[in-house]
Amino acid sequence: MAQLSTKIKEYAKAQGVANVDFLKDVLLQDDGQGAYIKEWNLSIAKPTMEQLNSYEAQATIYENNQQVIANRKKSYGTIEQQIEFITENGVEAWQEKVNQIKLENPKE
Repeated sequence: MAQLSTKIKEYAKAQGVANVDFLKDVLLQDDGQGAYIKEWNLSIAKPTMEQLNSYEAQATIYENNQQVIANRKKSYGTIEQQIEFITENGVEAWQEKVNQIKLENPKE
């Protein structure tokens, strides 16, 4: 299940709001029974939980892809490591390595 913050981001994006600041625009709170919107300061209408839940699939894909991106970055190594690999093995070998990493870590 996707996080409430991700569903809010997807809802806002669908309403034409590119960025949500969770320290200023939307404040979330969890009193032990699940997260909820404590304060809404965006210029768009505050969504109902039903509206937010309609973004579950999109939010889950976003979260899964963020994990894939993190895994890819770890596998790629630092810029310095990539440059060293290219220097020692050539650009074509590096491209093959990148393609293999992408195959092993596909996005949804």
